Amino acid sequence: MSLQSLKEKIKKNPGMKRAIHRFIMHPVKTRPNWWIRMFDFLYLKRGRKSVIYRSVRKDLPPFNRFVLGEYSVIEDFCCLNNGVGDLIIGSHTRIGLGNTLIGPVTIGNHVNLAQNITVSGLNHNYADVEKRIDEQGVSTEPIVIEDDVWIGANSVVLAGVTIGRHCIVATGSIVNRSIPPYSVCAGTPARVIRQYDPQSKEWKKPDPLLSTHK
Repeated sequence: MSLQSLKEKIKKNPGMKRAIHRFIMHPVKTRPNWWIRMFDFLYLKRGRKSVIYRSVRKDLPPFNRFVLGEYSVIEDFCCLNNGVGDLIIGSHTRIGLGNTLIGPVTIGNHVNLAQNITVSGLNHNYADVEKRIDEQGVSTEPIVIEDDVWIGANSVVLAGVTIGRHCIVATGSIVNRSIPPYSVCAGTPARVIRQYDPQSKEWKKPDPLLSTHK
């Protein structure tokens, strides 16, 4: 039986799903139990010469993927969470101090995230005012950060966003819409302020009406 077919079988059996989830995840701390974390070296895929500093919080259960490419670094005091979606990080990428990454997130090669950045593909549902928010579940939309991107400190990247290759996100930006390749964006919400034109081979200011990319 393949891993995917096993997952589907578990999803169709609520009792089995609850029992397995309880075995893997602590019910209050919402992170893998210590006996699962002891064996994370068996299911976390790490490329050669990759580094995860000891202070990094790894909320990485085995039922979703975690991949870290070659020569990539996750610095101190970061939080990694693939509880609701895969967390894939490419090669030669640096995740700076105090970053929070919540899947589903895919980060490319040669990406630099500065300090205190939040990248979250998770949203809490809020549709019924008669129920507590924590009773209404969550939804996810994948985030994609393509190759050769630099994101400045204290920025936030929200669910469903794609940041194209060779982009810069200025410090303190809130990125709630996708950013086209070869762009510089800034602000809350982030807007494209400069963009490279491959035909003229020049950096230009974008048309104000086209400064966001849906």
